[in-house]
Amino acid sequence: MAEEKKVLVGIVMGSDSDWGKIKGAVAPLNDFHIPYEVHVMSAHRTPEKVLEYAQTAKDRGIQVIIAAAGGAAHLAGVIASHTTLPVIGIPVQTDFLGGLDSLLSTVQMPGDIPVATVGVGSGGARNAGLLAVQILALADNNLAEALVKFKKSLVEKIEKKDHDLQFMIGNSQE
Repeated sequence: MAEEKKVLVGIVMGSDSDWGKIKGAVAPLNDFHIPYEVHVMSAHRTPEKVLEYAQTAKDRGIQVIIAAAGGAAHLAGVIASHTTLPVIGIPVQTDFLGGLDSLLSTVQMPGDIPVATVGVGSGGARNAGLLAVQILALADNNLAEALVKFKKSLVEKIEKKDHDLQFMIGNSQE
C-alpha cells in the first residue's frame, strides 16, 4: 500500500459556489504532485471554524494556505491574522462588480498582516497554485528543479505558438 503524503497546501473558500471559479489552483499542485486539502468556510458565517483552521494548519503540516472569497472577501485576511504561514488570496469574480470588490477586499490588508493576492479570474487561481509551488520549492530542491523545467517548457510553448502563427500568416521561412 502506497504511503499517503502529508498535506502541504490548504485551500479554503468562502462558498462551495466558488469552486468552479478557483479550481484552477489545484492543477499546478497536481502537476507537481503536491498534496492539498480543500474546505468551505466563511470568515463571516463560520468565524470559529476559520480561526481553528488557521491556528492548527501549521501543526498539521500545512505550509501554505490559499484562501478564496468573493465580495467582502475577508477570508484570506482573517486567516493571515491567525497564522504565520504564507497566505495567498484569490479574489473571486462576482456578478456585481466583476470581482473588483473581491480584489480590493483581498489586496488592501493593513500593515503587518500580509496576504499575497493574485488576479481575479482563472489566471489568478492558477497563479495561486503556482505561487504555492514556488514557496514550497524554497525548501525542496527537487521541486525547485521541476520548476526550472516548467519555466523552460513555457518558453518552448510560446516559441512554438509564434512559429505556428508565422506559418499561418505566410511569414514562415520554411
